[in-house]
Amino acid sequence: MPRKSNKVVKREIPPDAKYGSVIVSKFINKLMLRGQKATAERVVYDALLLTSGRADGSPVEVLEQAVKNVTPALMVKSRRIGGATYQVPVEVEENRGRSIAMRWLISAARARHGNSMAEKLAAELTDAVRDQGAAIKKRSDVYRMAEANRAFVHYRW
Repeated sequence: MPRKSNKVVKREIPPDAKYGSVIVSKFINKLMLRGQKATAERVVYDALLLTSGRADGSPVEVLEQAVKNVTPALMVKSRRIGGATYQVPVEVEENRGRSIAMRWLISAARARHGNSMAEKLAAELTDAVRDQGAAIKKRSDVYRMAEANRAFVHYRW
């Protein structure tokens, strides 16, 4: 008897209150620690205000551009074949890539030395828009790793 393949239904995330944007809402949820959503919202909104002052454009456009610049196209995945582990390059799905980009931006901002989290996040977003910073470096490192392991692409499935 053939198996029934049920697709996982993606939950729709409601847009944020201030800008009415889903990407801002997702970014707030990724930044949130220990369920403190109000704090995460304040940090993100302050960071977007600072960023829109530094980079030209609306705050939501700046965030979307930063996420787009950091989003990886290729990544490596470990595959164990015959006792050896290979780093196999795989293409990244759009939603997963966006999620990874947000995670990299937030971790790079947390690693920065600075005053407040809003300022650190604003600096990282500004750098990402200009194709600089730790998150962009992470993306290029991952891409370089995928290119170096191009020989193992036939192990992808």
